[in-house]
Amino acid sequence: MFDDFTDERIDVGDVELRVRHAGQGPPVLLVHGHPRTGATWHRVAPRLVARRFTVVCPDMRGYGRSGKADLRPDHSQQSKRAVAADLRRLMDLLGHPRFATVGHDRGAYVALRLALDHPEAVDRLVVVDGVPISEALARCDATFAREWFHWFFFAQPDIPERVITADPDAWYAAKARPESMGAENHREFLEAVRDPATVRAMLEDYRAGLGVDREHEEADRRAGRTVRCPTLFLWSTRDDMERLYGDPLAVWRPWADDLRGHPIESGHHVAEENPDDLTEAVHRFLA
Repeated sequence: MFDDFTDERIDVGDVELRVRHAGQGPPVLLVHGHPRTGATWHRVAPRLVARRFTVVCPDMRGYGRSGKADLRPDHSQQSKRAVAADLRRLMDLLGHPRFATVGHDRGAYVALRLALDHPEAVDRLVVVDGVPISEALARCDATFAREWFHWFFFAQPDIPERVITADPDAWYAAKARPESMGAENHREFLEAVRDPATVRAMLEDYRAGLGVDREHEEADRRAGRTVRCPTLFLWSTRDDMERLYGDPLAVWRPWADDLRGHPIESGHHVAEENPDDLTEAVHRFLA
């Protein structure tokens, strides 16, 4: 997994980030989702390197082997703004002041925040299987509340930590099968979710989502801020984007000046389940 990639820890200020990177060519930052680590990209990253991109795969702050920031009452230490600032600093330190960003799941929110807060740095944006947090909450109905109950459960104080850390393997079992993830990726995933500090940080991601992250997005809309770079939205056919939102591109259009997108045949974890089609879609867009 990640043969010929450099694997190191880099101090970006508040935390150190574990990051794997390799390649020669235009830089691409790959941002994972919950409850994964940067290893979720292990089938996509080498394919992009082979197509002459420089690929950077960090663990976001709080996730995997990256550092855990000190907790704040408003959970802003795990806000998408804070995570995006980490990643901007990381790319600067690696010598990539301008780069493309691909974000999946919770990483899609970070990628959006990177493009909004650092437009001078992000030259292309790819978001996969996620609409802006504020848009999801504005459309929240009984179906969303039932099927995405974890958003609201994770936001509760203390109880989620006690429930999940009592048996993390059982809690996350449905989201992680070694035959689809790959054995090494699965081992890294288990190491992460068995760490109580990582579990708490991942919960803080969701707590920030219902608070400061939503506030930041609503402030963007009031100010008329949009993503100025070309943007690609991809969604998995066996996920629930269309069932929840109808045409998910319609949700994204007010956020991006230059938007395109299409579905990919896959379940939710498309980087693991259909890396060929995901790589091809990203390559076509970035090229």
